[in-house]
Amino acid sequence: MSIDGYLDTPTGPRLLLSNQADSDRVDEVRAGCDAILVGANTIRRDDPRLLVRSRARRQARVARGTTPSPVRVTLTGRGDLDPAAHVFAGGEAETIVYTASSALDRTRERIGAAAQVVDAGDPVDLPRLLEDLDSRGVRRLMVEGGGLVLTGFLAGGLADELQLVIAPFLVGDSRAPRFVRDGSFPWDREHPARLAEVRGIEDVVLLRYALSDRFAPG
Repeated sequence: MSIDGYLDTPTGPRLLLSNQADSDRVDEVRAGCDAILVGANTIRRDDPRLLVRSRARRQARVARGTTPSPVRVTLTGRGDLDPAAHVFAGGEAETIVYTASSALDRTRERIGAAAQVVDAGDPVDLPRLLEDLDSRGVRRLMVEGGGLVLTGFLAGGLADELQLVIAPFLVGDSRAPRFVRDGSFPWDREHPARLAEVRGIEDVVLLRYALSDRFAPG
């Protein structure tokens, strides 16, 4: 996020908040996960592939007996996803779409065979989603965004670790999307998160916070 807590600008092209060195670090984190999750808004705005980029890391995953990239996960309340989005491209990773019960039929009709569509309650129930992922063997889930999804996981106390990278500039526009939305969070002035690491990565700073006793340093 920017110094003043924003993930993007309110209009125009996507704001780049990271640098090449940190992008490579994120790729390393991805390679060590079983699944990567982003919200439907991120799919619509950024059209991410959610794949491990490094060839060596993909090969290492295959050598461990898994797919080249983690399972790709998204969630939607309305089912209005583009079946031509990159996240549905086959090959290196399975894609799962969790959708609200009321949008289940619509989502399956739109997505077709490009992804597995799963009923996640109405509205989408994050603990239910996580239980289903656990039943599929997902032990380490990377939640990349956007702000609404991050708010849901953090407000629900569903995250073990927060990796927050601060870019060296301010957005200065309250219309821009923030890192999290309004909410009640388990970590406040009386119950602060534990700062586990501070690392400069060229012109950005990584802050790692331990949010539960399941936090694993490294």
